[in-house]
Amino acid sequence: MPDSVSEPYDLAVIGAGTAGLAGAVTASALGLSVAVLDSAAQAGGQYFRHPAPGLRAARPQALHHDWAAFTELRQRLEAGDITHLTQHHVWTVTRDGEDAWTIHALHGADAAGERSVRVRARALLLATGAQERHLPFPGWTLPGVVGAGGVQAMLKSGLVLPGRRIVVAGSGPLLLAVASSLAAAGAEIPAVAEASGYLAYARRPGALATNPHKLLEAAVHGTALLRHRVRPRTRTAVTAVHGTDRVEAVTLSRLDRRWRPVPGTERRIACDALAVGHGLVPQIELATGLGCATRPTPDGAHALVLDALQRTSVPGLWAAGETGGVGGWQLARVEGELAGVAVAARLRGEPALTGTPRARELRRRRARLRAFADAMAAAHAPGPGWTEWLHDDTDVCRCEEVTAGEVREAVTALGARDARTVKLLTRAGMGWCQGRMCGAAVACLAAAGTAEGTVPPSAERRPLAVPVPLGVLATQPAPPSTD
Repeated sequence: MPDSVSEPYDLAVIGAGTAGLAGAVTASALGLSVAVLDSAAQAGGQYFRHPAPGLRAARPQALHHDWAAFTELRQRLEAGDITHLTQHHVWTVTRDGEDAWTIHALHGADAAGERSVRVRARALLLATGAQERHLPFPGWTLPGVVGAGGVQAMLKSGLVLPGRRIVVAGSGPLLLAVASSLAAAGAEIPAVAEASGYLAYARRPGALATNPHKLLEAAVHGTALLRHRVRPRTRTAVTAVHGTDRVEAVTLSRLDRRWRPVPGTERRIACDALAVGHGLVPQIELATGLGCATRPTPDGAHALVLDALQRTSVPGLWAAGETGGVGGWQLARVEGELAGVAVAARLRGEPALTGTPRARELRRRRARLRAFADAMAAAHAPGPGWTEWLHDDTDVCRCEEVTAGEVREAVTALGARDARTVKLLTRAGMGWCQGRMCGAAVACLAAAGTAEGTVPPSAERRPLAVPVPLGVLATQPAPPSTD
């Protein structure tokens, strides 16, 4: 039978990244009992991912620009009266009544879990972060093609490189950070290809003027690349990967403003690995499963609708960090702190807490950082023309081996007009990853057959956020009778 870790906490936080840690330590400092559930073995999330203790890294801070901020949060987590539940994979959340939530998790080293756990809480804070957006291209299934965020994870947690000569490509500010980290670790970087351009930031001068530290961060990464004689190429993308058993070379192509490859601009570059990423998308499966309202983001994803105090549209449920739109660790920390104050005010019956100078300053900082996040998302939004990279025999859904040609046939010959219909007709998205890898690509290909042509993927509701063994489902209590 499932185990229950505790009697109800005041607050349960799902996710031990920056937002989750900030929310947990803030709520705990205001007198709430707090539990933090996270799938990883260590706190820090994706951004502050760090080497496992067994690797005995002498200077883990060398891979981070903001290590002191994480160290302070971790120390407060360890010093506070907070229950930190590591390797807990939350697969669903149920609401049992007003101020009553049950979190269902699998405890183990992977999502299959070793045992089922239930944690009860009066309030819930979702800080589940984001995941990489993958746009396919010919050859993207070859060994040696790794997500840009995945490369960062390999370097930070495993102290390993995916190759020695690595092309970095895609779109978004993560590319500069990845390239500079790889160069510092000893990799040769023959090219950094940014599919968008950086001039788009100039269209929102207010967001730049109020966030000068963001320009400084870009300058730090840019300077590091120049020291290694690497100059980013804008309006350029990897449109094909070549190799037999693994990556041997890539083709770079210039793009027009709609991300269509410009004929005659192809250039082949030898390499043994490719780090590629086209931004991040909020990870909101748990929230949408609970019925939380979402909004489209400027880069074609979906994020949660949040009010001035980080509340979702579902009473008793707060969210912070990338769930409300990708904006970086600093925004995540501010939102986590604000959510911690708001939850404490609600549960302690002290609404004045949300009107304190500290709370007002948090809201001001959030507005400033969120404005930059929106500018960033708009600047690096994928253009609709990227689907022209795809040959008909290019796999779009890797799990089910569904090609671009099969998806296009579902749209043009069978009348599919959305990703769900394509899924039913082709099985795209029915594999192990449940569309997390191919969902954005399938939605864009489906939208290409509509009059609009740029319909973003829908925020699909999923009853299960991670794979769950049938034995676990069989042990769950029956739902209450409605008779």
